[in-house]
Amino acid sequence: MKAYNSLLSVSVLQTYRGEVVLTADFETFLDNYLSSWKKFSLSDISEVEDESYQAREITGDSKIVDFGYEESIDGWDQAFSQLKGNAEWVLKKVAVIPLRDKEIMAVISATLIIDSNQIETANLFFQTFKKVDGKGWKLVRSYIEAGIPLKRLELIKQIPST
Repeated sequence: MKAYNSLLSVSVLQTYRGEVVLTADFETFLDNYLSSWKKFSLSDISEVEDESYQAREITGDSKIVDFGYEESIDGWDQAFSQLKGNAEWVLKKVAVIPLRDKEIMAVISATLIIDSNQIETANLFFQTFKKVDGKGWKLVRSYIEAGIPLKRLELIKQIPST
């Protein structure tokens, strides 16, 4: 798991002029987002997701499921209701990647400890957040690979810079 903990933690965002802007506020935001997730806070999660949110999930048996904001909030509500009280989220930042002006992708692995037993799979979330004027960072889209065996995630290494 040591290689898994070597994060790509980029804390800059390139602007269209090639200037570098520090995004310490994104790092703080992301830490708060993950904390809300760990606390099963549906209100916090729904506040972060933009109403235009779109996602694609590839299930453990390779089925493709596309969904939007309403389905996402319903899914979080069901999961949180079933798990809260007997489960603990294990969330890891795999990478933080500036995509474009005011847009950053966070790659997060998520697994669970249920009744003191860690499940053997995780989901890998590619979450794209956009800085929206007057609203802060909003989750606008996700790509999710579900049901990945934990042993395979141990193979993730930091991407070498060129």
